[in-house]
Amino acid sequence: MEKKAHLKNFIKSVFKKCFAHLKEVQSSLPPNFSLRCGRSKNAKMIQAPSNAFKAASWIALCTGSIGFNIGLWRSNMLLNEKGYYFTVLMFGLFAVVSLQKAVRDRLENIPITDIYLGISWFSSVLAILLLIIGLWNADLLPSEKGFYAFAFILALFGVISVQKNIRDAQTSRTEHSQTPDFTSKISDD
Repeated sequence: MEKKAHLKNFIKSVFKKCFAHLKEVQSSLPPNFSLRCGRSKNAKMIQAPSNAFKAASWIALCTGSIGFNIGLWRSNMLLNEKGYYFTVLMFGLFAVVSLQKAVRDRLENIPITDIYLGISWFSSVLAILLLIIGLWNADLLPSEKGFYAFAFILALFGVISVQKNIRDAQTSRTEHSQTPDFTSKISDD
């Protein structure tokens, strides 16, 4: 009972600290601030991600999610436990993709509601906390708990990177198609 109360208080304090920190950071930023190396919000990234970074992102996503699922498949857990961890993984992947899109839209001045951004943050933190709570209460070896935690975090990092690469590639293609081609105007004189 004491363990559950301690965990409950820990989760409450984590949420309070996260939201307080977010509010503090958001209120301290100037209205036209962008996290893109001092550029204004209207500046867009022209360069597409490199093939090496695309490959590394896909490898991270596949390694994390496939490794997590192979670990579930080979474990001696009950089917409902396996379902719980699989659902937490899928929920986490969706939540962080949604968060990445919301943050990126906000940085590029694409309208997004505060409630959607808040739900995206809440869902991402909740997915991580659900995994922590599940692993905390699981009858697994510490090495197994560590394996699931690191596979989960690797999958989340991978899916964020893949989403970023796809978005950067689309932005790059759009900007290159809108850039005037001055070479077609040059004639052989």
